[in-house]
Amino acid sequence: MAGDERAKASSTGSSGLMRPPRTRLDQPKAPRRRLLPEYDPEAFGRFSERIARFLGTGRFIVWMTLIIIVWVLWNIFAPKDLRFDQYPFIFLTLMLSLQASYAAPLILLAQNRQDDRDRVTHEQDRKQNERSIADTEYLTREIAALRMGLGEVATRDWIRSELQDMVKDMEERQVLFPAESDEGDR
Repeated sequence: MAGDERAKASSTGSSGLMRPPRTRLDQPKAPRRRLLPEYDPEAFGRFSERIARFLGTGRFIVWMTLIIIVWVLWNIFAPKDLRFDQYPFIFLTLMLSLQASYAAPLILLAQNRQDDRDRVTHEQDRKQNERSIADTEYLTREIAALRMGLGEVATRDWIRSELQDMVKDMEERQVLFPAESDEGDR
């Protein structure tokens, strides 16, 4: 009984309030309800890039110009009861403002995504350059070590010159001391 009271006291703490039960770490949490709809940010980003690419083309400018010309001509020359936007073309201005208000953030989103890709590419290029520099420095040290090692190796030309010097020394000894060479012949 005393153990049960201690367990109750430890779960209530010093304030006497009940703590929520501990969550298990080996089980995933239940998903929370969200007020906003779920969307895939990558899909939205790709969509915004497609729109930004289209807005930056001559095709878009031609289509927009044709729509505006048809709009204005319709609202000037059509019968009065079929016109939907009178001369100051307030509705046309509203539509163009709406198009611009959506185009600007989509273009900025596409630019931010491109900046992120460029940043990753530059980081990869920087790492590749560092590896190339390290490899070049390693090869430079190896070549220098080989040159130093070759400086101590006897080359064919060096041996030939040493042998020629020795032959000259022997010939000079024969000229200076001919008797020594004759004694060896007897």
